Amino acid sequence: MRIAVIGGGPSGLLFAALAARTIPDSHVDLFERNRADEAFGFGVVFSDATQSGVDAADSALRETLDASGVRWDAIRVTVKGETLSFLGNGMGAVLRKDLLAALQQRAAAAGAHLHFSTARRADELTDYDVVVAADGANSLTRAAIGDDTLGVSYETAAAKFIWFATDAAFEGLTFLHTHVEHLPADVPGVFAAHAYPIGGGLSTFIVETDEQTWRATGLDGFDQALPPGPSDEHSREHLEQIFAPLIDGARLIGNNSRWGNFRTIRARSWHHGNIVLLGDAVHTAHFSVGSGTKMALEDAIAFADALAAHPGDVEAAFTAYEAVRQPLVARIQGAARPSLSWWENFGTYFHAFEPWQFGFHFFSRALPAAKIARRDPEAVRRALDRWESRHGAAPLESPISGLLDRRVLQRDELPPSVIVAAGTGLGPDDAVREALADNPDARVVLVTGGSPLDRQLAAEAARLRHGVASIIDEPACDEDRAMTLVLSGRADAVLR
Repeated sequence: MRIAVIGGGPSGLLFAALAARTIPDSHVDLFERNRADEAFGFGVVFSDATQSGVDAADSALRETLDASGVRWDAIRVTVKGETLSFLGNGMGAVLRKDLLAALQQRAAAAGAHLHFSTARRADELTDYDVVVAADGANSLTRAAIGDDTLGVSYETAAAKFIWFATDAAFEGLTFLHTHVEHLPADVPGVFAAHAYPIGGGLSTFIVETDEQTWRATGLDGFDQALPPGPSDEHSREHLEQIFAPLIDGARLIGNNSRWGNFRTIRARSWHHGNIVLLGDAVHTAHFSVGSGTKMALEDAIAFADALAAHPGDVEAAFTAYEAVRQPLVARIQGAARPSLSWWENFGTYFHAFEPWQFGFHFFSRALPAAKIARRDPEAVRRALDRWESRHGAAPLESPISGLLDRRVLQRDELPPSVIVAAGTGLGPDDAVREALADNPDARVVLVTGGSPLDRQLAAEAARLRHGVASIIDEPACDEDRAMTLVLSGRADAVLR
């Protein structure tokens, strides 16, 4: 079997190694447009579970992490001078160039033929039985096949982000938040950084902000039409100053660093003809859940397994690959939506919450309190203690003066309230604004309809931006979810 791989990133290289090693009489050619020693981006991060899964197929990731990577257990959030921690999150990271070098060696040793500084299109590879496109989120292969053919959809996030490295030292995954003064009152003015060590004295440093703040602080001047390569030096220097108090004046380091909006890619089909797509070429999930390279490597493993299991039947291999991977990727993309949404609204949370609640709100964006407590009981106990010291009772037993005696209500206990319909196509703010238009003196809204995330966002808009109490309609809500919604500040009460 003749196999061509387009793209020499982690997934393309791992697939090439596995295919050359496990598929009898295979000839594998990998084509990468960049040099072997050239890597855009800085580090890649993996959970312990991902490391174990990849290690079962090939030990290159584990060996690279052991030799030059960094491991940690705690996630930290720094905001308004306080740092909150959440333990029990085993992770590791490594320089991207180190992982690529290890995978290049592994693929070459397995017998794959690696061609660097050699760009190839799928239509130029007609003498191959299978063409594997691992050419990234801006995949030329996907574009050539056509979005309609593959059933591709795109969802672009509102938040702006830019990717740097820094020589500041971090013990593990750390989220830094800071506020810029002297901006118009309607501009959030908040910047956040996702930072984690990757080895070699460097840390990844991804900065996010909202578009209003981005424009108001003059970070919108770089010409995005420039071809890949040059970094946005004006933004780098300005952000270096903004974050200086939090990183002790350390440098930010660019590498094709320029602002963008994250784009979630989904596709109905992951293959066409004899071409199959892996990783970011066919699906993405927001980088805050740290799953991009994870999903790509797992795709590579699954497709190599499928080809080996269906010798001589490429279509059956494609079908088996999609049957295994599509449900798992859909689950990760679903879990990433609340996290992506959090980053689109973190400026509101920064201004609305005290540090303890800001931290708990962040930690609980994808996990309820009970699951957080299983990893780190103190993370939940800390939030409960702060709540009870302020309200004098547990979250679900705390009254709202003049409105509610407690925070979990039955249908016959609902106070007079204005209905907010979530998930109707209106944004959360517009949905609340429309509901309150005829009831400007309303003190309580009931948020109903839509998905759980739709309801959460509308409830937050009501209480945090419009100043009215919000009750979420959650008929199947258990006590753990109700407590998480109230303790985190997502809602004032829950209707069951």
